[in-house]
Amino acid sequence: MKKLYSASNLIEAQMILCLLEHAYIPAKLFNTHAQGGVGEIPFTHTYPEVWIIQDNDFEKARAIIDIYENTPVEEGCVVCPACHEQNPRNFQLCWQCGEGLEIVHLQLNNT
Repeated sequence: MKKLYSASNLIEAQMILCLLEHAYIPAKLFNTHAQGGVGEIPFTHTYPEVWIIQDNDFEKARAIIDIYENTPVEEGCVVCPACHEQNPRNFQLCWQCGEGLEIVHLQLNNT
């Protein structure tokens, strides 16, 4: 098991975990309840952490993190092809059903 990412908050950590799951990379989330320790321990020790289960997945997982961190924020909305829910344009996964929005992004970029 290897530490991959320290998130600034639990929502970000969960998004990373979902991206890894969609890439079939098993991972675990740690420090989900550590925020209560702020003040007693350094705040950076309370950040949610994403750990990958298999060390040989590290490079593939790191590439996913790099894409996540370097994707520019886009304004506007896209509609999920699975559940038809509106999502912010910069989302890669539907907030409602978790379906990938890559196909929608490809269609938008080709028009």
